[in-house]
Amino acid sequence: MLRIPTSLPDELERLVHNTIGCCIQVHRVLGPGLLEQIYVKAICLELDASGIAFEREKSFPVFYRGHLLCQQRVDLVVGRRLVIEIKAVEHLHPVHHAQAMSYLRVSGLKLALLMNFNAAILQDGLKRIVLT
Repeated sequence: MLRIPTSLPDELERLVHNTIGCCIQVHRVLGPGLLEQIYVKAICLELDASGIAFEREKSFPVFYRGHLLCQQRVDLVVGRRLVIEIKAVEHLHPVHHAQAMSYLRVSGLKLALLMNFNAAILQDGLKRIVLT
């Protein structure tokens, strides 16, 4: 896997690397063309088998002007540090990137992986998003 220079801690980079590995394994077995929730369930099984802690459909409060508006659910939070947003679409669009950015702001986390499982090769449908 390609190593990207980063200012993130090594332990977080290892978490990202291992999580991507789990997702690649799911994509190799299931391939493109299924519903997002099927991939999420399979990723959970793979993360669990790899001993990687995660929370599925984790809720975060959304506030506006000091008022709680609602709870926003995120597909997966891995290792309490990494947001995973799963898509199964023809192409990732800017709105998908904006959605992942919003999840980072709401959650207070700094790193997300946006993954499109409808890509022929998962790496082609993978976007790494860092909130600075």
